[in-house]
Amino acid sequence: MKIVVDAMGGDYAPIEIVKGAIEAAREFEIDIIFVGDEKKVKAELAKYDAGKLPVSVVHAPEVIEMGEPPAVALRKKKGSSIMIGTKLVIEGFGDAFVSAGNTGAVMGSSLLGFGRVKGIHRPAIASVFPTIKGFTMILDIGANAECDPQNLQQFAVMGNIYSSKILGVDEPKVGLLNIGEEETKGNPLYVEAFKLIKQSNLNFIGNIEGRDITGDVADVIVCDGFVGNVVLKFGEGLARDLMSMIKEELKKNIFVKIGAALVFSQAKGLRKKTDYAEYGGAPLLGVNGVCIICHGTSQARAVKNAIRVAKECVEINVVECIKKSIGERLNGDD
Repeated sequence: MKIVVDAMGGDYAPIEIVKGAIEAAREFEIDIIFVGDEKKVKAELAKYDAGKLPVSVVHAPEVIEMGEPPAVALRKKKGSSIMIGTKLVIEGFGDAFVSAGNTGAVMGSSLLGFGRVKGIHRPAIASVFPTIKGFTMILDIGANAECDPQNLQQFAVMGNIYSSKILGVDEPKVGLLNIGEEETKGNPLYVEAFKLIKQSNLNFIGNIEGRDITGDVADVIVCDGFVGNVVLKFGEGLARDLMSMIKEELKKNIFVKIGAALVFSQAKGLRKKTDYAEYGGAPLLGVNGVCIICHGTSQARAVKNAIRVAKECVEINVVECIKKSIGERLNGDD
């Protein structure tokens, strides 16, 4: 298996990208194709004993920066690591593409290159989110700020497939994120989406509220990309800052501080569970190829786990699973 990695995408590229990909190559026994500034990437590779590892570098002279408008950048920078990386997968040189670069550009390049799965109107970015007992998956978390009811219905179907095939959940419980549990709650988009999802052949549990996200109520949570991105960023910030606030409070008393040291030494599992790096990247579902989008601040561990997610998606052929199931679950148009 060959995973194409955008070596220039993200705040810590290429240092952390190369480090994480090398760890992935060793641990998962897969080939890595780095795409980016050849000189810079090889300088990073020289830091590791990577001579016997199945890694290679494809030169990309341009980089799409985080703040660039995706549509303009894709048109002007044909030699970017994102464009070339996507092209390598399209042409069969790699099985999946992983990038921590400009999300809009990665999505745009995938849409242009891979195209959409037949029956899917818009792709969605899916992210795993920790709960009190395990995890849930939220989609969309940023690909589509504006949606129609059928988009949300299709997100529900794709989320169900991913949760079942990749995350191993039997008959995933699908919930629609809303401002109330009643069927008539929410704006027209969510009222109509409720009806469509209910008609789908899914284990639909109805509307859920924001307080239910971490309560292990649903295995798949559906919302538009605007809401999903706010939820994701709020959750990341809360997990980070809550730990900091607790530590500051515990420092105020020496006896509590001693006890806290013992507690925190046993809390590694909790810290690990709430760390986005453990979940790797987010798959872009609905495109006719495997694309994993990483957080822009991803460091080595997150990159390694994103490559793991890509490997899993290729192994179970998530694209074919969506193609096969989309017609069975709903009656969508092309």
